[in-house]
Amino acid sequence: MSEWGDGTRSVHAGLPEPAPGQPFLPGPVFAAPYHLDPWQGPAGAPNGYGRPDNPTRRLLEAAVGELEGGDCRVFASGQAAITGLLLTVLRPGDTVLLPADGYFPVRAFATDMLEAIGVRVLFVPTAGPYPSLDGVRLVLVETPANPGLDVVDVAALAGRARAAGALLAVDNTTATPLGQRPLELGADLVVASGTKALTGHSDLLLGYVASRSAELVEAVTMWRNTTGAIPGAFDAWLAHRSLATMDLRLGRQSANAEAVAALLASRPDVTGLRWPGRPEDPAYPVASKQMRRMPGVLSFDLGDADRVARFIDAARLVVAATSFGGLHTTADRRAQWGDDTSAGFVRLSCGVEDTADLVADIAAALDAADPTS
Repeated sequence: MSEWGDGTRSVHAGLPEPAPGQPFLPGPVFAAPYHLDPWQGPAGAPNGYGRPDNPTRRLLEAAVGELEGGDCRVFASGQAAITGLLLTVLRPGDTVLLPADGYFPVRAFATDMLEAIGVRVLFVPTAGPYPSLDGVRLVLVETPANPGLDVVDVAALAGRARAAGALLAVDNTTATPLGQRPLELGADLVVASGTKALTGHSDLLLGYVASRSAELVEAVTMWRNTTGAIPGAFDAWLAHRSLATMDLRLGRQSANAEAVAALLASRPDVTGLRWPGRPEDPAYPVASKQMRRMPGVLSFDLGDADRVARFIDAARLVVAATSFGGLHTTADRRAQWGDDTSAGFVRLSCGVEDTADLVADIAAALDAADPTS
């Protein structure tokens, strides 16, 4: 599939060979136990019990693996995937580097759980500077970071990690495998939430880990199967169905983000604008070389919580919701979740609305949110 474009790859990823009378994507298989061969037992068929075995889940894993360029294992959520990865790789006495500006629940898990079992946790801003990696077991980066959208040079950091004997894992949630291919850039592992732009319909929870290392994939698989952090068959089927439109969705979302960023940059009542696709953005020099397309997510500051509420309340096309990457444009005031952002900080996730309609609606809502208007 590597010779095909993103749209073709998204449509055909993980599909079985065509068979007359069969659907393009087989429907979900719902099973806890399966029939076993009375003589051979579980060795007689690929499916024995639903926790480790499910054909619907395997098709999804094949699809995401094709897009990421590695072997994939899916999890019940992004948080299940990333915590499963951390607990698979790390042991008491190990040192892990995590993004100081990354997803807040991951940082909370590290301080509440990893440190409690004797893992040394260090936090580093996504954009660096990074300390010496000597003695570090795992470096986890999130690029672009959520919610601040800083970017790190994955290839350069992968070289440093390799030289120090450390593993590098990249959270690819914001970029998606169509926006960035961390394994090709030298990362050992990719982890992501499939809840967001990967599937894009705001109707399921999903996570995954991918790698080109058979040893790491085997370890992650054992953790996933032992802890039971699996997605249901219907969620796996919904996710695979949704991959076919990913290229189309991301194209509109990125175009909308570019137009909205231009609008916000022109307004003196908006501060702190971040979108890695803007040449003026600090992340642009690295993002423009490393990323294959820019995300539909941007961030900015409206000064205080009341102004954010007035803005969202006045908007007709922007709704208040957490998460991002869906078909509908959403705004999330991150401070309300305990994230260490300012009270007026907004993460805006552009949907697939017509660009002109979305820009006009946001401009009107910002005008209406002005207390002097």
